[in-house]
Amino acid sequence: MPDLALVVDADTGSDDAVALLLAAAGGLGDVRAVTTVAGNVPVATATRNALVTLEIAGRRDVPVHPGCDRPLTRTASTAQHVHGQDGMGDIGLPDPRGSAEPEHAVEVLLSRPRRHPGELTLVTLGPLTNVAAALLRDRDLLSRYRHVYCMAGAADLRGNISPTAEYNVWADPEAARVVLEAAEPDRVTWIGWDVSRKDAVMTPEDQLRLERLGTPMATFAHRVNRTVADWARDVTGLPGYDLPDAVAMAVALRPDLVVERERAYVDVVLGEETRGQLIIDRRRSAPAPNLTLVRRVSESDFKRLLFDTCARTPEPLAPSGSHEERPR
Repeated sequence: MPDLALVVDADTGSDDAVALLLAAAGGLGDVRAVTTVAGNVPVATATRNALVTLEIAGRRDVPVHPGCDRPLTRTASTAQHVHGQDGMGDIGLPDPRGSAEPEHAVEVLLSRPRRHPGELTLVTLGPLTNVAAALLRDRDLLSRYRHVYCMAGAADLRGNISPTAEYNVWADPEAARVVLEAAEPDRVTWIGWDVSRKDAVMTPEDQLRLERLGTPMATFAHRVNRTVADWARDVTGLPGYDLPDAVAMAVALRPDLVVERERAYVDVVLGEETRGQLIIDRRRSAPAPNLTLVRRVSESDFKRLLFDTCARTPEPLAPSGSHEERPR
């Protein structure tokens, strides 16, 4: 069993699904729980998608816990125009065999690191609402995790949901600020959309390679990103679709993939004109850094991890039933 024990918080759309495949089936991490949050899709849909993805990965034993159904203070704004109404490319995926757990995601984020202090790595792939809600109850929460990796922001201020903002931070900037106020650079790493835009674009050649692998996971990863490919072509202008959540997960699983990083003091804009934009203070007089920002990863190593994982054939699905926490 891998020694990297993971809790994954996701608003499960199509790139979250690829990230979950890396975590659950790549052989580098041991996913202990998945928590879901409203973001790309409503939280009920995100929960369904997480269950479907874990089944594809052969990990029906992983418990899935629904969380917050709206941002801390704002009306929910989904990204269904990007990921499809079902968040998975509207390809008609069958319902999962398993079901979600009754324990709320925020309770999971609070209780698991108390049981196993310093053992668990938290990876967040969606808006930071669940984490912020947990922090409002336990200010020291982030220090209880081994490390926290967040797919959040755009350090070069080039946005995808607006001219300057990345979707996860834009969707709940108040939650992002709560996390930033509690963060320390040795404990919290953010991997922004700028990284995937530079180093994780699935070109038409990459997409064809993925499709030709022909395994259940490769076929799934290729098909669920159908609408993202259309959106990337029409809106961001990338030569293919990118996988920001998968990049963040890859960094958590393989920190050696990072080829450029910086420590900086980071805040976030709450006002509507540039809502969700990161404020990165690089002056000598700036406050002490609160984040490590990943700026570049090795594209070749990331894609090798992705293709190697998708080429696998998972073990037979575990029987459904109660998700008792596995022994360490």
